[in-house]
Amino acid sequence: MAIPVKLEAFEGPLDLLLHLIEKNKVDIYDIPISLITEQYLEYVRNMPKEDLNVVSEFLVMAATLLDIKCKMLLPKQETEEGEEEIDPRAELVQKLLEYKMYKYMSLELKDMQMGTERYIYKKPTIPKKVQSYKAPIDYETLVGDNTLQALNELFKVIMKRNEDKIDPIRSGFGKIQREEVDLDKKQLEVCAYIESHKKCSFTDLLSQQKSKMDTIVTFLIVLELIKVGSIDVKQDSTFADIEITYKAPFVRIELS
Repeated sequence: MAIPVKLEAFEGPLDLLLHLIEKNKVDIYDIPISLITEQYLEYVRNMPKEDLNVVSEFLVMAATLLDIKCKMLLPKQETEEGEEEIDPRAELVQKLLEYKMYKYMSLELKDMQMGTERYIYKKPTIPKKVQSYKAPIDYETLVGDNTLQALNELFKVIMKRNEDKIDPIRSGFGKIQREEVDLDKKQLEVCAYIESHKKCSFTDLLSQQKSKMDTIVTFLIVLELIKVGSIDVKQDSTFADIEITYKAPFVRIELS
C-alpha cells in the first residue's frame, strides 16, 4: 500500500529507511520488509533525477530491499547443523543501528557546538606567586621508571613485613588498663566497715570490693592497720577464714 511521502532531502538511503521505520512506528528488529519496500520505491519514483550519483545510491538500496523481500517469501530452510537460516534482514538491521547511532551522535555534537556560543572565555589571571611555586618534591623524579604495578608490589611487601612483626598470640590479648583508686577514700571505707561491725571476716570485707585493684588496695590497708595496732586478726586453722576485730581508733596511714 503506497502512502503519500513528502519529498524531503535525506542524507542517504539509510536515512530514508530510518524515517520510514519511525513514521510507521515499527520495530527496527522486525521490519515489515514488504511495507517498507513499497514506500521506499514510491519515494524513489518521485525523487528528482538530476544527480545520478545520489539516485544510484537509492536504487542500490531498492535492489537490496527487493532481494530481501524475495528471500522472505521463500520457505525457511534449516542448515546442516539443524539451525534455521539466518534472517535476511539481519545485515540491514545492523547497518541501520550503526547509522542511527552515528546520526544521534552528530546531533549531540551539533547541540554542543551551538551551546558554546553562550560561553565567554578570558585569559587566565594566575598570580605570579602561584605561577612561580615549585613543589618541594618532584614526584616524577621520585617515582622514576616504577610502574603502578611495581609500586603496588612494593606496598604489599611492606604490609607483609608489618604483619610479620605482630605476635599472633599476644595480639589476641586484651589491653591492660590502669585502674585508678582513691587511697584516702578507700581507707575511710574499709575503716568505717570494720568499725561499724566491730568484728568481721576478711572474706566479707573483700566481697564489698568492685574490682581487682580495689581488692589489692584493701588487702594493703588491712596489713597497715595490723601494723599500727588498730585491728587484730585471727585464723583458727590453715586455709580457714581470717577474723578481723576492731581494736583502737583508726589513724591515717600512708601506702607506699
